[in-house]
Order: sequence, then C-alpha cells, then structure tokens
Amino acid sequence: MKKIAIYPGTFDPITNGHIDLIQRTLKIFDEVIVAVALGQKKEPLFTIEERLKLIRQSVKELKRARAEAFDSLLVDYARSKKSIAIVRGLRAISDFEYELQMALMNRRLNADIETVFMMPSEEYTFLTSTMVKEVASFGGDVKGLVPEVVEKALKEKFKK
Repeated sequence: MKKIAIYPGTFDPITNGHIDLIQRTLKIFDEVIVAVALGQKKEPLFTIEERLKLIRQSVKELKRARAEAFDSLLVDYARSKKSIAIVRGLRAISDFEYELQMALMNRRLNADIETVFMMPSEEYTFLTSTMVKEVASFGGDVKGLVPEVVEKALKEKFKK
C-alpha cells in the first residue's frame, strides 16, 4: 500500500522552505500531496489557481509530489486521498503551540491519520510566505528564498 502524506497550507506563495519540506517528506513517504486550503481567513495575494500553478511549476521535478486544492476538514480530505499522515513544518518554538493544538484536534477527529512534524533546513528556519511578500512588495530581493517562477510572479504582482 502506498504511503501518502498531505502537506497542507495556504502557500501564498510557496517558498524554498516549503520545497525543502516536500523533498524531506518524499524521503519518508511514497507520495506527497501539497494541499492548498481554500477556506482560510487570510486574504491571499495569489488566487487559488495562481498558487496551484506556482506550486506545480515549483515541484515539477519531484515526480511523487502533486498539488491540489481542498475546502473541507483536513482529516476528511486526508481520508478521501487515503493518506496516512499530515505533514506540518515547525520553524521555531512559536509554531509549536498552534501546531500541537491542530494535531490534537485532527487526532480527535480521526485517530487513523498521524501528524508528522518536520523542521526545515537551518537556512529556511526564519522564512515565511508573509515575510517574502513584504520584502517583495517593497522591491526587495527574494532570490534564493522562493523558486524562480515565484520570484517572477511576485515581481509581476508588485509592479509599480
């Protein structure tokens, strides 16, 4: 049986930290679905279609990774994909409390789906999509922080 992991998030936009976690996930699981959440409270910079396109272009070399959108309870989506795990990234202690609460709620909703916490490489521990968008909005250089296709898309979004 294939071991499928779900890596959920808003990915607005996907960063090299996300790519790092996807690559690490593929060392453990047979397949990873990068699941873009539709029902988020955040106001995204990129549309769902744009985010999916950027993710797909960014992971095209990773044959066992794919991107999809979902608009349901995460554990219900995971079950529908026959996933055995939800992967979450932990950059710092500040991420842990929220992620622990979510993992415990997900376990309560479906004890068959495990949550796996992964730490990014040191070079990405500070990196967030919010930070990338802020730097890009002021014309700052995000090269090396995001895939090249995302860097171009950010420049296009913030043209003045």
